[in-house]
Amino acid sequence: MPRTLIIAAALFAALGIISGAFGAHALKGMLDASQQGWFDKAVHYHQVAAIGVLVMALLSDQRAPSDALNGWLLLLGALIFSTTLYLMALGAPRWLGAVTPIGGTIMILAWCRLAWQYFRSKNT
Repeated sequence: MPRTLIIAAALFAALGIISGAFGAHALKGMLDASQQGWFDKAVHYHQVAAIGVLVMALLSDQRAPSDALNGWLLLLGALIFSTTLYLMALGAPRWLGAVTPIGGTIMILAWCRLAWQYFRSKNT
């Protein structure tokens, strides 16, 4: 399971770089200030989450493969969060902004679940 999650994290990170380059070059001058802000925030969270998923995958490999759920939750949350912002930046309906916090909540849950697991852990 961690192997698959590591592959997913690496591909997600690559996609984040591609998205950032697309926003910086192909969309240059095409987005208004709000749209550019949404796009930039999506790229930022996309990249931070990709690194977080990789860390969670590596931690789960050391502890127990079942702990990889944290990484999958983080990946899902980031996918929802960033995708809704990307789509809004590219002209999709603004009601998608109501979906964005669902992704953020799932990301928070993943990090809190990781903290709880290590808090409860007997190993130091």
